[in-house]
Amino acid sequence: MEKIKLQYPIKIDETTYEELTMRRSKVKDRLAVSVMKATDEEKEINLFANLCDVSPAVIKELDEVDYTKVQKVYMSFFGSNATSDVK
Repeated sequence: MEKIKLQYPIKIDETTYEELTMRRSKVKDRLAVSVMKATDEEKEINLFANLCDVSPAVIKELDEVDYTKVQKVYMSFFGSNATSDVK
């Protein structure tokens, strides 16, 4: 689990989000979004919402700077040497 401190906190309904916590992705998470009839961007938003245990509306309201942080945390789960470890 990785905590993501938002540079630009958001408020949805009565909840203010100053940080998100993202868990590592599992194959079932990717499968869940792969069957959706949606654009790649919408699939990514839904995947991130699921991994952060928030509604997609929260992810959609993020500032681009904070969304980029979410993307980077997600990619960090794969490690920089992900393919070199496969034998």
